[in-house]
Amino acid sequence: MAQQTVSKEDFESLLMDSFIDNEPLEGAVVKGTVVAIEKDLAIIDVGLKTEGRIALKEFGQAGRDGTIKVGSIVEVYVDRVENAAGEAVLSREKARREESWVKLEELYNKNERVEGVIFNQVKGGFTVDLEGAIAFLPRSQVDIRPIRDIAPLMNVPQPFQILKMDKRRGNIVVSRRAILEESRAEQRSEIVQQLEEGQVVDGVVKNITDYGAFVDLGGIDGLLHVTDIAWRRVNHPTEVLTIGETIKVQIVRINHESHRISLGMKQLQADPWDGIEAKYPINAKFTGRVTNITDYGAFVELEPGIEGLIHVSEMSWTKKNVHPGKIVSTSQEVEVVVLEVDPDKRRISLGLKQTLANPWESFAEKFPVGAVIEGEVKNKTEFGLFIGLDGDVDGMVHLSDLDWQKSGEIALEDYNRGDIVQAKVLDVDVEKERISLGIKQLSTGETTSDAPAGADQGGIRKGAVVTGTVTEVNDGGIEVRIADSDMTAFIRRADLSRDRNDQRPERFSKGEKVDARVVQYDRKTQRISLSIKALEIAEEKEAVANYGSSDSGASLGDILGAALKDREKN
Repeated sequence: MAQQTVSKEDFESLLMDSFIDNEPLEGAVVKGTVVAIEKDLAIIDVGLKTEGRIALKEFGQAGRDGTIKVGSIVEVYVDRVENAAGEAVLSREKARREESWVKLEELYNKNERVEGVIFNQVKGGFTVDLEGAIAFLPRSQVDIRPIRDIAPLMNVPQPFQILKMDKRRGNIVVSRRAILEESRAEQRSEIVQQLEEGQVVDGVVKNITDYGAFVDLGGIDGLLHVTDIAWRRVNHPTEVLTIGETIKVQIVRINHESHRISLGMKQLQADPWDGIEAKYPINAKFTGRVTNITDYGAFVELEPGIEGLIHVSEMSWTKKNVHPGKIVSTSQEVEVVVLEVDPDKRRISLGLKQTLANPWESFAEKFPVGAVIEGEVKNKTEFGLFIGLDGDVDGMVHLSDLDWQKSGEIALEDYNRGDIVQAKVLDVDVEKERISLGIKQLSTGETTSDAPAGADQGGIRKGAVVTGTVTEVNDGGIEVRIADSDMTAFIRRADLSRDRNDQRPERFSKGEKVDARVVQYDRKTQRISLSIKALEIAEEKEAVANYGSSDSGASLGDILGAALKDREKN
């Protein structure tokens, strides 16, 4: 077999081809030469056995405007050295992407901004072209606040901040919001430095919430709280403000760290609480409007910015456990009385019941002690009856005042709720809002003839008059020892005198002798109750009966005077 010889030139050519075949070009970006242009394709030689084809559109604007010509040097990405058709698989886009990744990684490591173009919408956000590399822009990262129309932002070069990069997976996440917040923070800082507390500025109402309104001060927002809109009560900011309205506000507070600004409108008006005590003196009557009702009372606006509270205890003389909403209603005009003014705490206490007559005073004037009344039994308790009286007030008949003969517990069984009964007025305590009534006092059972049969030591019996010596004096009354007996009794403060001014235990002294009437006596327990007041009432009746004939011409004072003289003689 003949041996084939190879020339020096052929050997060098084969050696170079061997180097080219072994060079790892796949997955690399290389330079190539455009050797031909066929329709919308560029034929590119990168030094391989065969050329590759790349669509002109991959070259962007250069491919569209004819910049790419035969002989142009371009960078391309070698995807494969040879495909099934024997051609090199090249890509301009992948070359650009590789170039971009290198550049983006440098910018990402330096925390610098990148420029890109939003070109498509996908699930959950948008895609951004970062000079060849495709990034994902989440919808939440488009703007500081949600925006409905993103069309004006599409295909417009703008800055972005890279939040995350993963070259292995080919993932890039960017944010436009971070750029805006950074710019806004710089702008806010500059604006805040120019503002001062107390300064009056113009602003535009940007947004309204239940608790206030956000006002644009020219690049920075301030909060105008609902309580700072007006001195009067504002239930919702929309009562006063509208979005887009230009308003004048005062800067109340500035937080230079958080850049939060508190604004006020009412601060630009005169404070209605100035000189409040002179405007609303104690016990003066005014008309106001009910603005709010709570469980503990009702608020009444006396003038814009001035509200007072009618506490539930000051709403009615007789309705003690009723919700204020059942007495007054919102927006109702009411007459009130000023009870207290506290300018420091900016509080005014008002009274509603004080504008009406005190029913206990009215009752006392209409039905003095000794008067006979008629009413319905409203309630039965273990200690007596409650009788409904004129003026929507109740009077109480104590067990001891039901019957002369029967014990209180037994006598109570004779009465039921709803019964109409007559009773005598025994006492009216306006201050404590109490009316004491007696049923047994209507009968002649006060005389000794109707007292319980039998008598104990010293002739003591119910209705009898006894003399006692004061042995003890305290705040609740006096203790006395009954003459000619070993018995002691306690006379309560309320029974010391018919006159309230004389119902003072301190006017008595130890060793002093007093006359009193036996109002209750239990022979079994030897317990006795005395009353100086009952004796005075009985003596007055006796005086009227003995001296009060219609033709005598004597006054009640004369009659009582004569009765007292007779008593002294005896």
